[in-house]
Amino acid sequence: MARPYAHIVSQGPVIATLGRTAVMALRQRFEHGDHAQPPVPGPTFHAVLPPRPSALVRDYTRHVGGNPYAYLDVLPAHLWPQWGFPLAAKTLDGIEYPLMRVLNGGCRLEVRRPLPQREPLAVRARLESIDDDGRRAVLHQSIVTGTDSAPDALVAHLYAIVPLRTRASREDGASRKVKDENLVPDGAQEIDRWRLGHDAGLEFAMLTGDFNPVHWVRPYARMFGFKSTILHGFSTMARAIESLNRRVLGGDVTRLKLADVKFTKPLVLPAETSVFVKDNLLFVGKGHGEPAVLVGSFEAR
Repeated sequence: MARPYAHIVSQGPVIATLGRTAVMALRQRFEHGDHAQPPVPGPTFHAVLPPRPSALVRDYTRHVGGNPYAYLDVLPAHLWPQWGFPLAAKTLDGIEYPLMRVLNGGCRLEVRRPLPQREPLAVRARLESIDDDGRRAVLHQSIVTGTDSAPDALVAHLYAIVPLRTRASREDGASRKVKDENLVPDGAQEIDRWRLGHDAGLEFAMLTGDFNPVHWVRPYARMFGFKSTILHGFSTMARAIESLNRRVLGGDVTRLKLADVKFTKPLVLPAETSVFVKDNLLFVGKGHGEPAVLVGSFEAR
């Protein structure tokens, strides 16, 4: 597939959100203070959005390894960041945590019913909780999407991690072994294998609007300690779900009921990696006994 430049025009709201977050982060650098916690749960933000362009849905689906013909009438549930991020960002207005340090810790995606493709989307978002132990803060946000014919069809729980003691965290990470649950276990079945090029992050950005430079500008990624650019966590999740759809769920994209994943290690590009399942557990990694970049579970109808 050629690079999807044409879809950049559909990403205005997400790109604007990234710019707004960067401005807030710069302001925080000059306004020193405690990490004030707002009352939680916070206020609920609402929006009604037009249907997603069918060409965008088609090209996005193909990019993450899905079958576009399976999504002629419904939206891929894992596409939710493309319309949900701008509203989710509003739930963090006024928060004093250093937002430019935010890491994507994981996502719980509850698919209550298929989300129709050609209907306006009713979206609401809220900051549900903050778990701050002094070393890191976990910001739990919920983003609910539905339509008139399928209200509250999709619920995404996003867990953003803000490191608060960066140096100590790095030292702790260097001295700690990878936890067993973050390794691809023996006995897990390999169901798919991916080969990802240098430009996988850039193409995903064009299709979703998430142009964080760490995913497509190598010098920027190296400045943050990575050997090269890293794949978006949500790209890894989307690809894993499409592997499940093809290899486990018989190609029926409406069967997935739940995907609950953690992003445990950056996936540095280019990369060759595999998808493994063991019962209802899901792993993305190079092989048995190797550190996984994604661990989680899934349920199907």
